[in-house]
Amino acid sequence: MARMKFLCDAERCIECNACVTACKNEHEVPWGINRRRVITLKDGEPGERSISMACMHCTDPPCAAVCPVDCFYQTSDGVVLHSKDLCIGCGYCFYACPFGAPQFPQTTNFGGRGKMDKCTFCAGGPEADGSTEEFQKYGKNRFSEGKLPLCAEMCSTRALMAGDGDELADIYKERVVRRGYGSGAPGWATAYVSRNRDDATAPGKTGTGGS
Repeated sequence: MARMKFLCDAERCIECNACVTACKNEHEVPWGINRRRVITLKDGEPGERSISMACMHCTDPPCAAVCPVDCFYQTSDGVVLHSKDLCIGCGYCFYACPFGAPQFPQTTNFGGRGKMDKCTFCAGGPEADGSTEEFQKYGKNRFSEGKLPLCAEMCSTRALMAGDGDELADIYKERVVRRGYGSGAPGWATAYVSRNRDDATAPGKTGTGGS
């Protein structure tokens, strides 16, 4: 079965923020929340790169490991979702996530900031697919319609990709071979535990040829 993953090619991202805007518009994300954001690595230094970052839907999600009420769960496709009905807003997941994906929708006193919010891979939540309740809590469920996340579809340079992890890795490797170099796919090695592939071929590795 396909395992859904994100991959951002650091050589292609032009920091246009189309992915950020697409996500906010599609899901009517609350003010103050960015489920996806563009960040700069090595800002002002040689090798500076911009990448699009959100929940990576990790193979072994640390957010789920620390949640005291087990509100996080993983679908058969590897998408990490959470139940806002179970969430108590403790913030443990925020501190555990290496990508800063879970966020509070409000900025008031601790404990009164509401339920955690994060990228859903456009797959909604535990409510019925396409229901009004699901949209109000988690946004549009494109996945149930056979569609990929809108952020990736809106990326004009195809830097941000979403889909089956094996296919994404193959696409990235072809790009590296064609370019003759690669600066890696930041976050890949952290989020995904290699299962059927040799670590040396993982997109998170840097270098040439097999990066």
